[in-house]
Amino acid sequence: MANDTLQGNRHRGIPRHGATPHSLIDAIQGTLADFLAAQIASLDAIDPELGGFARTARDLVLAGGKRLRPVFAYWGWRGVAGDAAPLEPVLPAFAALELMHTFALVHDDVMDESDTRRGRPTAHRIFASRNGHGERFGTSAAILIGDLCLVWADQLLARAQAPQGVRTCYDRMRVEAIAGQYLDVLGEAEPGTWSVERALLVARHKTASYTIQRPLQFGLALSGLAHPEIDLAYGRYGLAVGEAFQLRDDLLGVFGDPAVTGKPAGDDLRTGKPTALLMLARRLASPAQREALDPAGAVNPADGSGGSPSPDLSPADIARRAQVIAETGAPARLEAMIQERVADGVAALAGAPLHEDARAALIELAVRATHRPA
Repeated sequence: MANDTLQGNRHRGIPRHGATPHSLIDAIQGTLADFLAAQIASLDAIDPELGGFARTARDLVLAGGKRLRPVFAYWGWRGVAGDAAPLEPVLPAFAALELMHTFALVHDDVMDESDTRRGRPTAHRIFASRNGHGERFGTSAAILIGDLCLVWADQLLARAQAPQGVRTCYDRMRVEAIAGQYLDVLGEAEPGTWSVERALLVARHKTASYTIQRPLQFGLALSGLAHPEIDLAYGRYGLAVGEAFQLRDDLLGVFGDPAVTGKPAGDDLRTGKPTALLMLARRLASPAQREALDPAGAVNPADGSGGSPSPDLSPADIARRAQVIAETGAPARLEAMIQERVADGVAALAGAPLHEDARAALIELAVRATHRPA
């Protein structure tokens, strides 16, 4: 296990002004490592078991990932503040978003019963295998890991020099993420009531809101400057690109390479998650294809929804369903939807009075975030 200070991940110095992508991520990683080292020491002083618990949380936070949320927040701030504004006072706020993200991932993995995340065992699997404690212990410990990360996010945010409106935006982001997650869980429980439109509603709240839209507006709030026009542009860009991000995730969940995504292929098919991809495939499917997609459940002839796949699907079953989805033409349709949303997002920035380097960075991010292999 890595040492408490994780020297290899620490930044060489906080960039005082405009940051390159690499220096920004290094600074975020270093801020997290420093903060987490202090938290581990505090819990270690109470009981060594708590120190080990906190080290597991730290390893999950620092295990990698795209760091998209703090990056979008940074460019949301930079688009208004400009490249002369010092980064250090607001850096803890950006890093706090990564702790919030870890909270969401850990709980999401528990709900989805996922085995891996970022190519490593998920939190509940780590704890279940520890000293042979079993699945119930693993689930309980993972829930507490997620809770701890959410508390840590609040603590780290409090270290930033943040205007009052920042907390309002942060709280809204958290509520929307939880609301979207509940709708996601509800969809798995009631697949017969779901549709493409309902799946997109989940995408807007579970993913678009807390991945892109609200982080951008969070960054704007950190600037302390009122820019209604930029706020509106960020909102439109964030929803469009955020939906496209989730649609790409839907495709990767079925057709992605586990060696690249770090997650098992077909998890969404195994759980019967009613993603936009699956809902669209059902809508486009022939009767025979619908039966292949939902052999265990009834199909709603109005929109093709319905059925709940068995959790005991074999790899061959999952591969067959993926093939049927491809044959319906749903993946190609989803690709077109991604392109449309990226174009809409870029267009939303066109007339906004942003600093040009931020506009260019957000255009590039719109493409990178939605055309990715993992």
